[in-house]
Amino acid sequence: MTPKHPWLVLAALLAVCFAVAGLGGLTTTPNIPNWYASLTKPGWTPPGWVFGPVWSVLYAGMAVAAWFVWRKGDAFVPLILFAVQLAFNAAWSWVFFGMHSPGFAFVDIVLLWMAIAATTIVFWRRSLAAGLLFLPYLIWGSSD
Repeated sequence: MTPKHPWLVLAALLAVCFAVAGLGGLTTTPNIPNWYASLTKPGWTPPGWVFGPVWSVLYAGMAVAAWFVWRKGDAFVPLILFAVQLAFNAAWSWVFFGMHSPGFAFVDIVLLWMAIAATTIVFWRRSLAAGLLFLPYLIWGSSD
């Protein structure tokens, strides 16, 4: 059974994912030139211009993955996990950039990584495409 108006659901999932990105950007962007620039960062930190394109692809991939899972039906638990990882994702920017709290942000990133891993596994079991779309996010999150 094909869900009614699947493209509207995809548009809604894209909107939610990019709203999370936008909320993170509200606190991230103003803190980059001074506070973030003053931090000592590991050698593997990508150049600043990489973050926008990478995160755009990751958020789009998350939304499409969730859409694939939703289209399978009976997706309550996988989509709850999806929402949980999005909440940790949104919180990280506010904790790290907004509160200037790398220690608390580390706790959030560990919880975020666990939520991403759980979501990837559950998505993978429901849809190979959804699992594959979540893998780059898991890999990016593993490099933090």
